[in-house]
Amino acid sequence: MERGRPLQLQKAVLLYSFGSTGLDFTLSNLKRKIDMDVRRRDIPASLTDKWQRIVDLTARIAEVPACLIMRTVMPDHSLLVSSGSEGNPYEVGASFQLDSRLYCHSVLTRREVLIVRDAYKESRWQDNQDLDHGMSFYIGYPLIWPDGSLFGTICVLDCRDNPTALHQRDLLAEFAGLVENDLALLCETEERERLERALQKQVEILEAQVELRTRDLTNANLALREREQELENVNTALRVLLAQFETGRRQHERDILRQISGLVLPYIGKLRHSNASVEARDALLDLLETNLMQITSSFAGRLASVLEALTPTEAEIAQMVMAGKSTKEIAQVLSRETSTIDFHRNNIRRKLGVDRNRQTLRSYLLSLQ
Repeated sequence: MERGRPLQLQKAVLLYSFGSTGLDFTLSNLKRKIDMDVRRRDIPASLTDKWQRIVDLTARIAEVPACLIMRTVMPDHSLLVSSGSEGNPYEVGASFQLDSRLYCHSVLTRREVLIVRDAYKESRWQDNQDLDHGMSFYIGYPLIWPDGSLFGTICVLDCRDNPTALHQRDLLAEFAGLVENDLALLCETEERERLERALQKQVEILEAQVELRTRDLTNANLALREREQELENVNTALRVLLAQFETGRRQHERDILRQISGLVLPYIGKLRHSNASVEARDALLDLLETNLMQITSSFAGRLASVLEALTPTEAEIAQMVMAGKSTKEIAQVLSRETSTIDFHRNNIRRKLGVDRNRQTLRSYLLSLQ
C-alpha cells in the first residue's frame, strides 16, 4: 500500500544506522511485537477526536443517522467512535459478539466492502441485531493494520434505502484510507519510540563499557608510572653506590701510592745506591718485605685465593699477564712454545670463568686488585 511507504523508509534508515554502529536489531521481530502491543493498546484521544470529526462529516454528507468506527479485538467487536447525528441509536463502548448475524462480520471475513440496501428483503439478515434499531441499510469497509491484521470497520447505517449514501460510498472508502493511514502512523510512532529506547539502552551499555575501559586504562597507567618511579629509584640508588665505589677505589689507590712512596721507594733507592754490608742489605730487604706485606694486606687475600686455584705454571703466567706481558714474551721467559702458553691461558680463563667475548684475562686479573 502506498501509505505504508514512510514506514518502510523509516525501517531502512534505522537498519542502516544501527548496522553501521554494530548494534544488532531484528526489525521484523520487533515490528511483530510492536504490532501486537499496538493492537491491544488504547487509541489516543487525538486520533479518536479526529475520527469523530470524520464520522460526523460522513453522516452529514451521506445523510445517514449513524456513521460508526468499530474496533475488533477478538472475540469482541466494540463501538469505538459514533457520529453525533440525529437519530443515532449507537453509543460508544457498546460491544457485540462477532457472528454471522452482524453486517461487520461479513466485512471482516471477506475483507471487502459490504452493501446492504434493505436487510428486510434478504433472508440472511432477518435476525441481524441492527434490525433491533431498524437499521436495514448498511455500507461498511474493513480497516486494516499495517501488518495486514484486522482493526475493525467503518460503516454507515440507515432505516431506509439511502441513494445519497450509496452515491457517497467512495467518500467512505477514502475516509477508511485516512483511518488506516492513522493506524500506520501510530505503529510507526510506537516502533520509533521502541527503537529509540533500545538504542538508548545500547548507548548506555556502550558508555558503561567505555567508562570501565577508561578506568582500567587509568589504573594501568598509574601502575606503570609507579613502576617507572620504582625503577628510577633503583637506578638512582645504583648510581649513588657506583659513585661511592669509584670514590672508594680512587681513595684506596691514593692510599697505596702514598704508602709505597713512603714505605717502599725509599728503601729501594737505598738498596740501589748503598755500599752497605750484606747484613745491612738483608735488614733493608726484611724491612722492605715487611712494608710490602703491610701495604698489600688489604687486597692480597683475594688475589692469592684466585692464584691458589691455579697450577704453579698457570699462576706464574697469570702474574706475567697482569704485568702486561704478551704470549710471545711469556713464551720467551719460560722457554716454551706460544701454543703452550695459549693452552695455559685458556685453562686459566675456564677456571676463573672469564668470557673471552666480554672481558680480557688481564682486565679481569687487574680487577682483583
